[in-house]
Amino acid sequence: MTRKKVTLAYITNDSERKASYKKRKKGLIKKVSELSTLCGVPACVIIYSQYDPVPVVWPSPLDAQSILARFRKLSVMDQSRKMVNQESFTRQRIKKTTEQLRRLQKDNTCRELEAFMFRCILGQASLDDLQIHDVSEMNFVISQTLRDIKARMEAMAAEHQRNLAAPPPLPPLLPQLPMLAMPPPPPPPAVEEAPPRMEEDGMESFPWNLVQSPGGGGGMEGSGLGWDPGMVLPYPYFFDQSGSSQSGQNRNPDPNPNPNRNPNPNPNPFNP
Repeated sequence: MTRKKVTLAYITNDSERKASYKKRKKGLIKKVSELSTLCGVPACVIIYSQYDPVPVVWPSPLDAQSILARFRKLSVMDQSRKMVNQESFTRQRIKKTTEQLRRLQKDNTCRELEAFMFRCILGQASLDDLQIHDVSEMNFVISQTLRDIKARMEAMAAEHQRNLAAPPPLPPLLPQLPMLAMPPPPPPPAVEEAPPRMEEDGMESFPWNLVQSPGGGGGMEGSGLGWDPGMVLPYPYFFDQSGSSQSGQNRNPDPNPNPNRNPNPNPNPFNP
């Protein structure tokens, strides 16, 4: 909790005044002791009051007498250079307050004249309403306003030149998202190749695309068979005298047959 601000005025109540005296006396002696210790300067305190039969002297009467003797050896000007009493202290406070009041009055007058100037610019007031004792102040207000406008224009022009000379800003970079670990794609399903279908005689089946032609055709007269001219017949393919065809049979059999030997030396019937 903060302390309540005490009004610096004479306390009319005797009991309150006596209690405040005792409290402030201890505080004053403590402050002088701290000042002498921290700054290394000789100091003493002598307090006369109606509440004490003898004056209060700190640190001791002998130390106080030596300090006073040293003070009396100084010249009158040095003794009274920063010495104040109640009257001089009050005069200093009055002078300081008067100076502060004068500055505030001047600021208020300048603000009022500035507002009056803008009303004249907008046509809401006339210069005939201006008092004669405010002419000098009005001149100061107008000059100050023009200086402020000129300084503002120069600052804006300099800022514009800096913006033209500066390189264009780069576009903001988008935050890079963390890469997610993608699972590897599944392997393609294995395709099983169907084994070629074999016929009873051991040859692969082939779409012969043969048609029965009663009158023959396809470039083979007297055979009685016809086929697609674009098709290639498998090898071997023989025609007998009667027009019948045999596939995979040799007209001249081997005199020494080997049951383990393949009668067709070419396993691919499409490449003879």
